[in-house]
Amino acid sequence: MPTIEDVKQYLSREGIEVWEFQEPTPTSHAAARAVGCSVGEIAKSILFIVGNVPVLVVTCGDLKVKGSLLKKTSRLSGKVRLPEPAEVMEHTGYAPGGVCPFMLPRGLRVFIDSSMRRFPRVYAAAGNDRSAVPITVDQLLAVTGGEEAALCQLGEHSVEDAPR
Repeated sequence: MPTIEDVKQYLSREGIEVWEFQEPTPTSHAAARAVGCSVGEIAKSILFIVGNVPVLVVTCGDLKVKGSLLKKTSRLSGKVRLPEPAEVMEHTGYAPGGVCPFMLPRGLRVFIDSSMRRFPRVYAAAGNDRSAVPITVDQLLAVTGGEEAALCQLGEHSVEDAPR
């Protein structure tokens, strides 16, 4: 499992900084309070299991991923579900609340939701539940090798505050 120090070193090579906080930032709302931004500007990283295949989606903290759009975009079939905490660790290397889109295991597909383009920069976790990475969507795509896709419908806001 990569540590926050590993993530810091990895991102520093790209000229991207990592912020750390005293207060916990495991949810979009908590992260927004710590950063001093809107919940929408928080780039939450959510692992989904589609059929039996794990995929990571990075989207705005105020939106909900539509399973039908995820299946269509990923060309996967089967039920879309959120994994158990142990599965999150297994497939991402990070604990829920600190999942980030950086330094992920090879083969894990990453989708960057285009809704984040509403903001000049967004704030992703850095591998623990007390961090944030200010980053543009273009930087996020470049650093993660992710695929940009429209996976959320604007206007369908998330009511839950799941770990990011």
